[in-house]
Amino acid sequence: MDNKTIAIEAVQALFVDFDAEAARPMLSDTYIQHNPGVPSGPEPFVGMLGALKESGLAAVPHRTLAEGDLVVMHSTYENAQLFGADTLVAFDIFRIEDGKIAEHWDNLQAPGAVNASGRSQTDGTTEITDLDKTAENKAVALSFMRDVLMGADPGKVVEYVSTEEYLQHNPMVGDGLEALGAAMADMAAAGQAMVYTQHHMTVAEGNFVFTYAEGTVGDEPTAFADLFRLDGGKIVEHWDVMAAIPPASEFAHDNGKF
Repeated sequence: MDNKTIAIEAVQALFVDFDAEAARPMLSDTYIQHNPGVPSGPEPFVGMLGALKESGLAAVPHRTLAEGDLVVMHSTYENAQLFGADTLVAFDIFRIEDGKIAEHWDNLQAPGAVNASGRSQTDGTTEITDLDKTAENKAVALSFMRDVLMGADPGKVVEYVSTEEYLQHNPMVGDGLEALGAAMADMAAAGQAMVYTQHHMTVAEGNFVFTYAEGTVGDEPTAFADLFRLDGGKIVEHWDVMAAIPPASEFAHDNGKF
């Protein structure tokens, strides 16, 4: 069974069937949790399933991509009050080891309204293509992260992002490079500048590249989960989830967000 299938079946057992008997063998005995509100180890996670089922939690998957031992899922969780909101848009990252889920990270955000271009945080392209271009697309996304998002050379943005088609799913940003620049300027003027300071993880498969990073929005420590779709060597579509990082004293474990 490949790693993507392992992750999909684990999510089915955990968040669709709420089947503790089926889910427990899918989690490593040394399972490491990075969600701030859930203790580490398999038993606390499995122990939540009854409450999650009672709450009516429903997982709606949109995209899944995998590279090496990592699997990323882009999903919506309905009736997600136990995780902080009625509805949450999520990126879940699973590390697979010896056929089991060994580690989990996530970024969760209550969805905003559709943006100025009529796009939600989850609609758009889902098909994975161009598997032979995975390495090339990954290199473009990482260069965009370094030069534009982390500020090494922002003027290179047109080298990485298409000037002909750039579909945006962030609730505050419309399509096109001009709208992106205007939104970032507006945030900075409002004292809410978005600053990426450290890149932690990348998962690429074909035309999709996912990055996970930390930084700040204004003065608030923030985790950034970004998903890029590339075509012809340029970024043509973007989804993201931003989540505030609570103080270490509020975490249910010592593993940190990353």
